[in-house]
Amino acid sequence: MYKFAKVLAFTAVTALFASPLYHASPALAAGSAEPIMKVDWSHSGPFGTFDRASLQRGLQVYREVCSGCHGLRFIAFRNLLEIGLTEKEAKTIAAEYTVMGGPNDEGEMYERPGKLFDYMPSPFDNEKAARASNNGAFPPDLSLIAKARIGGENYLYSLLLGYEEEPPEGVTLAEGMAYNRYFPGHQIAMGPPIDDEAVEYADGTAPTKEQIARDVSAFLMWTAEPAMEARKRMGVKVVLFLIVLTLVLYGVKRKVWADLH
Repeated sequence: MYKFAKVLAFTAVTALFASPLYHASPALAAGSAEPIMKVDWSHSGPFGTFDRASLQRGLQVYREVCSGCHGLRFIAFRNLLEIGLTEKEAKTIAAEYTVMGGPNDEGEMYERPGKLFDYMPSPFDNEKAARASNNGAFPPDLSLIAKARIGGENYLYSLLLGYEEEPPEGVTLAEGMAYNRYFPGHQIAMGPPIDDEAVEYADGTAPTKEQIARDVSAFLMWTAEPAMEARKRMGVKVVLFLIVLTLVLYGVKRKVWADLH
């Protein structure tokens, strides 16, 4: 019984660090010689939650700056309710997109305004069309980009702020490439996407380049893990349950074996 209680105690501690509550981001982007910047995110740590106002600003940045090249194919318009938008606001955004509907009674597909149950359409019909519009480069879908890059939202934030107008002395850029000190190899096909006042925030927040980068990076972290807060809450409950169960079993052990000590 005593050994079993010790095992449960070890399991409780292990669960905290192995669960989604505990998340450590590497300090370096893969293949990059420069450490990425570290930001104090509201959603970091075992009890962190997303800043809804920042997520809504990040959505605005995505729609006005990023959506011309990058899709969010795993995000449905109904998911936008989770970042604090009202149903009316989400429906308004959905209706601004055109999606394929049908087939109709004649068996034909047709275009219609988006609805809440639709997923956000990609800006291009296929990869070849995307490459043809971007000098051969294929803009990745951004739904899971924060999880697909080492460093997560810190890497995205650093990347957006890592552009330099001129490469360091001795570095020759390939045609159509830009220099970014945080990008692996430092040469990136995407030009600087943001600058000060690249958007005019609806809530009046000053649209500095740093603020824009922070908001869209937080938003893309949410698109990559929209269930983060629910998983953290579940993780807390599991850890607390294991701790209580361990204490109960330890008390039972002392009671059962009291006469032998």
